[in-house]
Amino acid sequence: MDYWNGTCPLTGITDPTLLRASHIVPWSECETDSLRLDVYNGILLSSLWDAAFDGGMITFSCAGVPIVSAALSAYAFRALRLDESPILKGITPGHELMLVRHRAKHQLTG
Repeated sequence: MDYWNGTCPLTGITDPTLLRASHIVPWSECETDSLRLDVYNGILLSSLWDAAFDGGMITFSCAGVPIVSAALSAYAFRALRLDESPILKGITPGHELMLVRHRAKHQLTG
């Protein structure tokens, strides 16, 4: 919450009830506790974006551009407002390393 200033960087949502601290590398796949707690292993996302990210329906390039799974429905695409080309702002080199793993896990390239 602190790192992202309590705001989803994609939607601007600030309601805590609608936000999720989304792990890029899931806890169950972290080799160490330090990786589990690494601030760069997380993105604060609104709940819909979190579900899509966690489920491998979307990921992000190192530039913050969403990469979309072919399995994402057209309805979900519109609900996520992907047609507006949102950019995930605030990605650092630390996040980039984690996102490489996320993209590989979900076999998403862009």
